[in-house]
Amino acid sequence: MTNLLGEPPETLLPEDPAAERLAAGDPLEDVVREHPSSTLAWSLMAQAALDENRDVEGYAYARTGYHRALDLLRRNGWKGHGPVPWAHQPNRGFLRSLAVLATASERLGDEPEAHRCREFLRESSPEAYAELVQA
Repeated sequence: MTNLLGEPPETLLPEDPAAERLAAGDPLEDVVREHPSSTLAWSLMAQAALDENRDVEGYAYARTGYHRALDLLRRNGWKGHGPVPWAHQPNRGFLRSLAVLATASERLGDEPEAHRCREFLRESSPEAYAELVQA
């Protein structure tokens, strides 16, 4: 069945305020302290914590990045659904936060939340889903 209303336009977020510092390899905690609104920094902090088996911390960092990203998406015209393309670099903080939140939720035994996050990621960006979940 075809959606006669069409799909909402792509949401393209502005440049992440911490992008340069992250690209330079600055310590994540320092970057988050200076740029607490950086969804990319929070997602990278979450992944680092999970990589060190600090699952509760990873979950908390991922949840922070995810909620920061939802606020940012809404401020940029997103209405709760629609494409958030992986190809647009500033969107990657949101998409990474969603992927790592799914992993952290799974590690904590919250399968429904892990499933919801993965489906949200797949619906937002099939490319991000392929890169971050199916990899």
